[in-house]
Amino acid sequence: MPDLFTDTLTAVAAPSATPALPRVDFLYLSEPDMIRAGVTDMPACVDAMEEMFHLLHHGDYRMAGGNNNQHGAVIVFPEDSPFPAMPKPTTDRRFMAMPAYLGGRFGTAGMKWYGSNVANRDKGLPRSILTFVLNDADTGAPLAYMSANLLSAYRTGAIPGVGARHLARPDSRVVGIVGPGVMARTSLEAFMATCPAIDTVKIKGRGEANLAAFRTWAEARFPQLSVRVVATDEEVVRESDIATFCASVPTGDPARYPTVRREWVSPGTFLSMPAPCSIDAGMEAPEIRKVLDFTGLYEAYREELPRPMHRIIPAVGVRWFDLVDEGRVAATSLEDLSAIVAGAAPGRRDADEIIMLSIGGMAVEDVAWGTHVYRRALAQGIGTRLTLWDEPVLR
Repeated sequence: MPDLFTDTLTAVAAPSATPALPRVDFLYLSEPDMIRAGVTDMPACVDAMEEMFHLLHHGDYRMAGGNNNQHGAVIVFPEDSPFPAMPKPTTDRRFMAMPAYLGGRFGTAGMKWYGSNVANRDKGLPRSILTFVLNDADTGAPLAYMSANLLSAYRTGAIPGVGARHLARPDSRVVGIVGPGVMARTSLEAFMATCPAIDTVKIKGRGEANLAAFRTWAEARFPQLSVRVVATDEEVVRESDIATFCASVPTGDPARYPTVRREWVSPGTFLSMPAPCSIDAGMEAPEIRKVLDFTGLYEAYREELPRPMHRIIPAVGVRWFDLVDEGRVAATSLEDLSAIVAGAAPGRRDADEIIMLSIGGMAVEDVAWGTHVYRRALAQGIGTRLTLWDEPVLR
């Protein structure tokens, strides 16, 4: 581990700020509070996610479901309902609960809860509005209730950074990105934190306004970068050292998912895929290393979902599991980032390997980064202390 990693952990060790029981207080952290407490500190977030992967590999965690590996629980709405007030199903409309426990020096439980509606954008709102509650793992009492849009965005972007640290060439210079949204920004921040030689970004998107906003942000945030708009997914991938697909698309028809074609991919490319993605037959080849962020997540999908799973869950790792079921990919060829981070499996072995990482998103990531930010807030006196009770009426 780098010294920065150890120093960061020491700086946010759990302070002794819990009031005497049975009084229960918790900290409310608004989005401005979260920013003051360092939620956008990407280098520290990458280090926290790396520590989380160590704990995953050694089993010191729990997520939802009997298998302890479920992504979470989701509420969706029917096409036809006899209840006129019930929400109508639209693209990505849902409510989602993602609970987890994470051990190690975190030793906390928590849950991200959010609602999502693509029509929010017409109201000046994000598509999803997220909150996170952090709990004491012993008593179950709340420790914090926090704004979680930035929390979720940064932990999501940090996972590609962990992947790049172990799987990209250290001298990577060119990044190609499909989709100029929030995920693209946080992924680029994480790549810059782990591959400091990057000097060029290619970006492809559908809307001129979004492309212009991304370009303005990237050039201001990283003045050393040359930012170039390209027209096709092929241009994004060709001659890129790191390529990532970050565009949201409707699920249900894998033919509409952005697809990586083998002829586009140069030797040594690292492909980071945190959004819908598919591959052509050439990318199924055994010499293409296929790395899952955490195998247990995909095994849980396999227990729960009908086949083919990729039409329901658009992660490329789910496609790999469908290919295993079809006999086209060997199950033993699928690798695990948590094992790589823990040193139980090799990272990049040579400069020419092509490595693809599937990123599915896990509740333990929110617990790791939420705990880190909460402890920073406590140490710095940030946030509003609220009282649940001085003494509980029901005992």
